[in-house]
Order: sequence, then structure tokens, then C-alpha cells
Amino acid sequence: MFNYLKKLIAASFLTTMVCCALASAAELRIGRANEPQSIDPQFARTGNNQMTAMHIFDRLLVPDENLRMTPGLAASWRNIDAKTWEVKLRANVKFHDGSPFTAEDVVFSMDRAPNVPNSPASFADSVKAIDKMQIIDPLTIRFTTTVPDPLFIENVGTVFIISKKAAEKATNADFNSGKAAIGTGAYKFISWTPGDRLQLVRNEEYWGPKPDFDKVTMRFISNDAARVAALLSNSVEVIDLVPPADLPKLRADPNIRIVQTATVRLVYLALNQRRPPPFLTDESGKPLGNNPFNDVRVRKALSLLIDRSGLVSRILQGSGEAATQLVPSGVFGYNPALKVSAADVQTARRLLSEAGYPKGFGVTLHGSNDRFLLDREITQALGQFLARGGIKVNKVETLPYSVYAKDALKGAYGLFVFSYGNTTGEASRGMESLFHTADKDRDLGSLNRTQYSNPAFDKAIEQAMQEFDPKKREKMLQDVATMISNDAAFIPLYWQSLAWATRKGINFKARRDERTLAISASIAK
Repeated sequence: MFNYLKKLIAASFLTTMVCCALASAAELRIGRANEPQSIDPQFARTGNNQMTAMHIFDRLLVPDENLRMTPGLAASWRNIDAKTWEVKLRANVKFHDGSPFTAEDVVFSMDRAPNVPNSPASFADSVKAIDKMQIIDPLTIRFTTTVPDPLFIENVGTVFIISKKAAEKATNADFNSGKAAIGTGAYKFISWTPGDRLQLVRNEEYWGPKPDFDKVTMRFISNDAARVAALLSNSVEVIDLVPPADLPKLRADPNIRIVQTATVRLVYLALNQRRPPPFLTDESGKPLGNNPFNDVRVRKALSLLIDRSGLVSRILQGSGEAATQLVPSGVFGYNPALKVSAADVQTARRLLSEAGYPKGFGVTLHGSNDRFLLDREITQALGQFLARGGIKVNKVETLPYSVYAKDALKGAYGLFVFSYGNTTGEASRGMESLFHTADKDRDLGSLNRTQYSNPAFDKAIEQAMQEFDPKKREKMLQDVATMISNDAAFIPLYWQSLAWATRKGINFKARRDERTLAISASIAK
């Protein structure tokens, strides 16, 4: 009994010493697989940019780890009528430079959001419904919308709020240097060295819960093996995108903890319908004049060549779920009637022959190599699936996401792998952004990288987004999902599951939106 007590006391002392050491150091080092393209929080809606911005800047609404929207810089809001919303802002909030946060900063941020130069994924969709903004008092804004919009607050709530004083004439370089990186977030910007690290310090005047760590260093380590090695050598305390193959080894290590969750990120195959089509050739290698992706039979054929279950089981080793549509089960607008189709090479070849391509055609398959879990390997596997169905894969090329995303939005690729991470907890935002006919004047289809266009879909999604009755709106969104599936507007592959790993002594909350946040980490008590 005495020996047992001694061991118990020793273990308790060791745990206390570990926690004390962490508390005294109060620095968190995170190994991230990807890095931002800019520190400007409105530069891009992409996940790598948003998870960086969430440390420094705030939004009107804050999504929790399950994508439920909670009050952020907006303390409350009410719908006065179908086109009028009144938002009360949080009082006594200060920017990092000490200046007060007011309604003027919100109006400035909403006006700026759709006009950021060279944005690869604009926030224009978030603010397109705004007709006018009226400042009632320093902490009250009245929004008038162009059309009835039941999701108006959720949409504008995703826009990061920046300081009018600091950013009114700021360039992208001003944000990246820190000059304009003045937010109201839990951490202040110290420095960013692209390709290496981002350094932050705790905002002691933060309006929300105080983070455990007074310093944060995010190291950008795109190589999976190097990221795991950094964790094992205690060079970092947290890593994201843990490779599935390393999970058994890490789980067996008493100094490592694993946190895992299903996410709302869909990985999909996009088919560019521009003319002339980039990187598409006939069987002899000559550029095609017509675009086979304009034919629904070709799009369906390519979908039938993909073994989704094989991708999940063999490449991802179970860290995903075969997909049929944009959002997974549990998300508003999911249609349970859409089932995963098994790979069917024979039917695919028949459809290609009916479309006039009995010998197939040539493609270059593009993808990223540092954006989502095993993206390089997934792209290579897709090339093999297509080749067995008679498609000539001239080349498989993967690129850093910072370059790849910009060129994809410009239509530079013919057949390419991309992903969409839902941030609003419902399907309409993604449906409209990805598949509505691109319309810059109305800020519709801002993420339509393929020039897909279907007037019937456009009408249906616009009607769904103006329906205030939740039951009716969900049924409309489910019908829209069926429309997209029948037309093979894109080829959904899988929703990924993610794992984070931490050193012992660190607690971490996994998020369905995949964000790797310092505020999700805490010192184990």
C-alpha cells in the first residue's frame, strides 16, 4: 500500500510538473500542413486563410467546433421584416492598436469584402444580398437586403471585420508585414515568414475567453513525415492532418494524444466546361476543339470510373466517407435519397462511345499537394481509375495550393481535384457558389471554376435561398441536390475525416470545419 501511494504521489507530481512547465513557458507551437496565401483576412475564403485569420480577426458570428453559429462581434440581431435586419454590436471591444470597434468598421469591412484585388476565392457571395447599410448609432447597424434572405446573418457573419483606421488604404503587403493586420481577435500579429512560420502573441484586452497560451508559433510543414517527426521530437506540441498510416504508431506512444472527427470537407473532381478546353487532347495527343465535358454522358462516364470506396479504404485507410453530394448527413439540405454508385467500367465505356468517344480522349489531371489529407496520392489514384476506363491520362500534376487555387479559379485546368469546406452548416451557400452560372454583377457563382451553367438550377437555387420556412427550404435544397447529381455537374468523391495529434499535457478540440486553431488548445489541468 505504501509503495502504491508513493507511485501515485510521484505520478501526480510529474503531471503537475508537466503542466507547470507548459504554463510557465506559455508558448504553443503548432505544425500546420498548409499556410495562408495572405494575412489579409478578406483575401480568400479558403480554409488555410480563414484558420489563420480567425486568430487575429473576428467576425459578427463565430462558428463553434460543430459549425453552430454563436454571437461574435454581433451581440444580437433581429429580422424587422423580410428585407430588414438590425444588428446590435458588442460593446467595449478594442482593436489591437487600442482604437474602439464601432459600426463604421463593420460597414467598411462589408464594402471592402467583394473588392479585394486578385482574390482566388472572394467573399462577394457573403455580402451580395446587401442593398444598403445604415448606422443607427456606434453599436447598431440596420441592413436592407436586395431580396428576402433567410440566411443573411449567417452569410455576412462569415466576413472578417477589419479596422477602417488601419486598413482603409492598405495593400496586401501592408497586411503581410503586420502594418494593417490590426484585428480584435484573441491573438496579435507579430510576424509571418512565408514557407516557414507565423508568430502571434496573446491579446490581453480580448473580449472573449482568454487563451491559455501567451505566445503561438505556427510552423508550416507540408511534408507529412516531417510534421510527425516534429511532434515526436517535441519541436511542436500540436500537428494537423495526421497521416492515417501513422495513427496506430502515434496512438501507441504514451506521450501523444490523438483527436479525430468527421469533417464537412468534400473532395471532388471538377470538369472544366470552357471552350476550348485546357489540357484535353484526342487519342493521338492533339488539342481538342470541342469539349467532351459539355456532354452529360461523358461526365457520368467519368463518375462511374471512380471507385470511391476504394479511395477511402485503400488510400485514406478509412479516414473518409464516400460522397454523393455537396454536404454530408446531418447538414441542412442533405438528400438521403442520393446513394453512392459503385464503379462500373463497362457502363462508363458505353456512355463514352455514345457520346462519340469510343477510344476515349486525353487529359492532364491536376491537383494540389499540400491542401488536404493525401491530396497528391488521391490525384494519382484518380488517374489510375480513369486510365482503366479508356481515358488517356497524359500527365498527373500536383502543385502547391497557393499557386493551384489561383489558376483553378481562372480556368487554367481541364480536369482537376478540388475541395469544398462548408462553413455555414447548410447547403445553399456552397450550391450557389460552385454551380450557379457565374454572374459578377450579381455576385453569383463566385467559386464556379468550371463554367457549368444550368438555367433551371439557377432558378431553383435562387428560390430556395429566399425561402424563410425551414422545412420548405430544406426540401427545395434536396431537390436541387438531385438536379446537380442527375446532371453530373461535378463528381463528388468523399468527405474526409481528420486527426490532430498533441503532446501529452495539451488538450485539443477537433473541429468539423477542419480549422487548426490555437484557441482550440489548452493546458491539461
